[in-house]
Amino acid sequence: MTDSEIAAIGSEFGRYLRRYRTCFGQDRTAAHFDTYCRGLLSDLPRKSVEPVALASGTAVRTLQEFLTTAAWDHESARDVLQRHLAGVLTNLPTDPLGTVGVIDETSCLKKGDRTPGVQRQYLGCAGKVDNGIVTVHVGVAKGQFQALLDADLYLPKSWAEDRDRCRAAGIPDDVRHVPKWRIALDQVLRLDGNGVRFDWLVFDEGYGAAVPFLTVLTLIRQKFVAEVPVNFSVRATNGGKPRRADTALAADAARQGRRFRLTRRTVQPQVWRAAGKAVWVRGKAYRLVVAINESTAEVKYFVTNATAEPLSRVLAVAFRRATIEHSFRAAKSEAGLMHYEGRQYTGLIRHLILALLVMGFVSAHTDRLRGKKPAGDDGAGVPGTEREVRRTVPPPARDTAAPAHGRGHPVPPTAERAGRQVPQEAAA
Repeated sequence: MTDSEIAAIGSEFGRYLRRYRTCFGQDRTAAHFDTYCRGLLSDLPRKSVEPVALASGTAVRTLQEFLTTAAWDHESARDVLQRHLAGVLTNLPTDPLGTVGVIDETSCLKKGDRTPGVQRQYLGCAGKVDNGIVTVHVGVAKGQFQALLDADLYLPKSWAEDRDRCRAAGIPDDVRHVPKWRIALDQVLRLDGNGVRFDWLVFDEGYGAAVPFLTVLTLIRQKFVAEVPVNFSVRATNGGKPRRADTALAADAARQGRRFRLTRRTVQPQVWRAAGKAVWVRGKAYRLVVAINESTAEVKYFVTNATAEPLSRVLAVAFRRATIEHSFRAAKSEAGLMHYEGRQYTGLIRHLILALLVMGFVSAHTDRLRGKKPAGDDGAGVPGTEREVRRTVPPPARDTAAPAHGRGHPVPPTAERAGRQVPQEAAA
């Protein structure tokens, strides 16, 4: 980035925030919105209400009320963000894979039992069962562009069944426990309503094991590549005998299959061998794919409803899922995605949406600075026109959470890595 591009960011961000003015009934509330978003974009080590308020010279209580009780439409802000990014995606250069939607979840360790949705559950950030919250997301990748588009809290059954606890946390009575795949489906449909269309969807075995999810996506003609567990049940013919994926298509088929070199932006290219065959699942025709990593002997299974697509494209889509890991890391470190420290549901949801909004600006701005259009071309480079967030807050205790989704480790090629076994209807 040039000096003029760096100077232009402040005023460009100000114009970006003004597109959300219709979500606020009062200018004072909109001003707090600006303050909070600038705090999320700042270099504060912790981006929760208190440090943002202190750094900006705003009363902590005032910014807390903005996040939890002030009258403004955060759902409308989310819709504005999605419509904006739909336009960004449309104007991007054509990519061989098209627009790939990525479904995944992330998590955060939490102490105590007051944060909405907190309980002992599997947390990708810790790589084990621990006390924390889980949020479900849809991201997008097109060429070099990537962004997070939506976020929702996963509400465990223990919470949904205790309505007094829910009311104490401000969780509306109509917010109930639903499986994660259903949260993701609602997000995909909401994105479609806001103009975001996907050429492909890709997701891991936690969602791939949910047969109803695969069925609905097939019915609405949404192409997908789903990683599935080794015990995923398939049939050779419609009505045939059910068999495990690793029995219907053994890893040996991949070893003898075609060789594919998959390039990655931040790590060395990977070489996988893969093979596929036609299968049926719940009366629908799919293609089962088995792939093995030549270096680590890791074996993965995938199911896709795009039965006519070449195997090379199916694998390329399958491994686009890695982009959301980068998006989670960036959102957590650059916009404080999981830094919310309150005990109110509305505050948590608003914080998630505002973090996505800030990262939406970063995603679009970063893509433009890759050389597609110079900055500062319409007065954007005038410095000093936007108030800066002061950085005088001492750093809080260090967040020791591990990176999101730290699953699995490489194994020697001589010891094939065992695949996970997930109940096929666990998410149904």
